[in-house]
Amino acid sequence: MRFTSEQRLDDGVLEREFTLGEIPGTLWTPGSAPAPAPLILIGHNGGLRTREPRLMARARHSAAEYGYAVAAIDAPGHGDRPRSAGEERIRADLRRAKESGEPIDEILEALIAPLVDRAVPEWQTTLDALLSLPGIGGPVGYSGMTAIGIRLAVVEPRIAAAGFFAGGFVPSALREEARQVTIPLLFLLQWDDEGNDRRLALDLFDAFGSGEKTLHANVGGHTGTPWFEVDDGNRFFDRHLK
Repeated sequence: MRFTSEQRLDDGVLEREFTLGEIPGTLWTPGSAPAPAPLILIGHNGGLRTREPRLMARARHSAAEYGYAVAAIDAPGHGDRPRSAGEERIRADLRRAKESGEPIDEILEALIAPLVDRAVPEWQTTLDALLSLPGIGGPVGYSGMTAIGIRLAVVEPRIAAAGFFAGGFVPSALREEARQVTIPLLFLLQWDDEGNDRRLALDLFDAFGSGEKTLHANVGGHTGTPWFEVDDGNRFFDRHLK
């Protein structure tokens, strides 16, 4: 892991950008907290700084107000990471299907399933590097993209609790894997999310094998999650990571 920049924010949080091989990421650590700080991984599929200001705000809040170390990496083929010719073709097919009103589930399967296969090992490599840093320790939580989170929760025993956002496509194989997720779970659903099938999201919540799982549903579209859910999410992690 090589840190490429760092800045101390007004709230005392240290924000550092890093690279790990070809993986770019950002790490936020609290200004003052008993070491080692528990760690939250934020899973997303976009270029963090250009597309995800809400996630950056969440990360800073979790570090400043709750004492967490928080890390995010760009998924393969997202942000500034190069895409293969095959990925470009699938994305072009997806754009055409959306414009013409054609079904897109098969295209999303072809896009998201390989993404998860590549992203999860990268998260595990990143987790190895993060936990070797001074001031960061377990247990570890995951928050964000559901498809990646399901696989990570199944294969990575260091993940002790997870918060999933029901706003993205989950391939059929991962819906079956959801039955193997047994860690404590908080599931966020935007009731009027224009890009998410509400019935499928509720069925997915039902499929999770966790003995402790909670569903929070709020009215509004994809980007309308109320800010109070950030604090509720941090309190959820407090119960299981501290």
